[in-house]
Amino acid sequence: MHDCSGLTNTAGRIGSKYREWAQLLVRDGFVVLFPESYGSRGLGNQCSVRSRAIRPDHELVEDANASRRWLSQQPDVRADHISLLGWSNGASSVLWTVRPQRKTDDRPDFRSAVAFYPVCRRLDSTAWSTRVPTLILIGAADDVTPPQDCEHMVAGAKGRSARISILVYPGAPHDFDLPDRPPQTRTDYAVSADGTGRVHASTNFAARTDSLKRVPQWLAR
Repeated sequence: MHDCSGLTNTAGRIGSKYREWAQLLVRDGFVVLFPESYGSRGLGNQCSVRSRAIRPDHELVEDANASRRWLSQQPDVRADHISLLGWSNGASSVLWTVRPQRKTDDRPDFRSAVAFYPVCRRLDSTAWSTRVPTLILIGAADDVTPPQDCEHMVAGAKGRSARISILVYPGAPHDFDLPDRPPQTRTDYAVSADGTGRVHASTNFAARTDSLKRVPQWLAR
């Protein structure tokens, strides 16, 4: 599940982050499907849009479940081994999707989930928990999606949830797993920790290296 910028870049190509993750996972024997939740609805980058028509707790949940149902019918896919992976806004949709009350069909459920730097504040206020093993990876220096909200959310779910693991990478900002992003500042984000719209993103090589190893291991369980 892609982030608020959409699946493709300005040249119409799948973003480098998603291309690399797909190549890594395919190499390890996974089938990879990317739902294009914005372009398929005639929308572009939504990062500066405050009132988004496509919401992580509604339309993106529907996209995730439609993808699971479609994959479960493909002959080269193990229907009981489909996992959900998302980044930022897409990671928030992952966490909304795996809540206990969300599955409404008779197809096999997601086996596990991974959320890269999700927005957790609203989820935390709903007393979030998950029905499948869920891994959250986030940077300590993230000023788009602050890790403290996710840590509080996870702590609150202990004892009434499937397995949850959260890892906060020291010094890592938003988008830490990008292949090679120099430090970047944006001032027009609709979502930021301090409400100003000013956010920072860059590759953090320690966090990136660890996540490239950790995620396939989590999904292979």
